[in-house]
Amino acid sequence: MFYHKVIGVSTFFLFVEGKAASPAVSKVLESIPGVKVIYRTTELEEQQAKSRIWNETWLSSFFYKPCNYELFVKQSLNMEMAIVMARDAGAEWIIHLDTDELLHPAGSREYSLRQLLIDVPGNVDMVIFPNYESSIERDDIKEPFTEVSMFKKNYDHLMKDTYFGMYKEATRGNPNYFLTYGNGKSAARVQDHLRPNGAHRWHNYMKTPNEIKLEEAAVLHYTYSKFSDLTSRRDRCGCKPTKEDVKRCFMLEFDRSAFIIASTATEEEMLNWYREHVVWTDRTLNLKLLRKGILTRIYAPMTIIQGLRESGVFGAVIESAQGSLSKDKFLASIDSSNSSRTTSGSESFSLRKIGRNMESQATARRTLEIIPFAPHEPAVPPLSPPIMDENHLIIEA
Repeated sequence: MFYHKVIGVSTFFLFVEGKAASPAVSKVLESIPGVKVIYRTTELEEQQAKSRIWNETWLSSFFYKPCNYELFVKQSLNMEMAIVMARDAGAEWIIHLDTDELLHPAGSREYSLRQLLIDVPGNVDMVIFPNYESSIERDDIKEPFTEVSMFKKNYDHLMKDTYFGMYKEATRGNPNYFLTYGNGKSAARVQDHLRPNGAHRWHNYMKTPNEIKLEEAAVLHYTYSKFSDLTSRRDRCGCKPTKEDVKRCFMLEFDRSAFIIASTATEEEMLNWYREHVVWTDRTLNLKLLRKGILTRIYAPMTIIQGLRESGVFGAVIESAQGSLSKDKFLASIDSSNSSRTTSGSESFSLRKIGRNMESQATARRTLEIIPFAPHEPAVPPLSPPIMDENHLIIEA
């Protein structure tokens, strides 16, 4: 959250449960200016049970299913509530992120998300940030935001010849080009009739929104960046570790494979699998893909967060809120809650009115395309990038 404050986010609606909602953690979160913490209480669930979403068809295919499907519905309900909160807070833009994601406002002046959104034309309702996926080079990462600098670029930010020409080497035997989703996240202008369209998109009940996709900015997804992420995902899902049953629980093929490995393998076997499928240890291949532009180095978030830590901001917030609770004990609870982050925390960020009447300075350099939307299309799930199969046939996601 402090990183996003630096790049221009003013207000945070943080939906928490489990260990992230423990007294030690919540006391600190509530002490941060601009942060509203929303707990998954019985009252919240009763309120969300009355949502019009349950009577709509666009999300119905995700209802009453376990694990990631349940999470997807929960995120959509949280987003719906956050829209109302954002309007009440006077926000102009709203963005939904998980706690393993950072926005990367490349292409903006002064590395500013605020400036990036000021430059969006006034007739644009929504902005897509294509996602880049962390490509870790060690199996002992503890703090991904300050230890990971290599990322795999999104299909939308690559030439097609490069993407498909390097597809096999970039995929390294995994089911898809990305381990998890490849369809980015979006920011929406807060306006009448706005609604979520699944965790990755927004929509509008009364019109077809104008949506653009950014050419340089991205959302950085630090997925499976810690070895412990394997077991944390396993521990929060009760599905059987079989190829058939995991389809009920997970939308993406890599998540299914990871769950089976984490449920059936020994610690040593899990680590070997993790090194083979997640860790980028082949320096020759890494350099080749860096030169081709498939992989890229991004240091700005790491530098900003390291600077915040060195300034003493994090320690001061913890000490101020916790009083006698030791910093080490608190950080241990934070690490524990992060190990189940996709169910314990979800953030909706908002930016207050930031120059609605300023002349737009968005250019083709920042915008790829305007995307037409059907007014009542189904919710957009996490999707993989385009796939090239063993017969070199291209399958668009």
